[in-house]
Amino acid sequence: MNRVGTCGPPTDEGFITMQVQVRYYAAAKAATGVAEETRDLPAGATIGAFLTDLGSSSPAVFARCSFIVNGTATTDRARVLNEGDRLDVLPPFAGG
Repeated sequence: MNRVGTCGPPTDEGFITMQVQVRYYAAAKAATGVAEETRDLPAGATIGAFLTDLGSSSPAVFARCSFIVNGTATTDRARVLNEGDRLDVLPPFAGG
């Protein structure tokens, strides 16, 4: 599924976009209704802007998430995403 985001600065020609592969797990998957998707986001979009752009009906789920970008864990919502990045959205979960 390709979804086009609207976060980020417009140019005279519209938005310069990039594609990011997103995988959702557990409650994040339930909130979005998909396990994985390709998102078209404006160049320079951050994780936080991506979450805002989701416009989810379950913002509480995403408020507590951590992320893995290209295999590196982060909680920094100001992290800039780049063309071709893989973003894993991980809500907190319990278990042992």
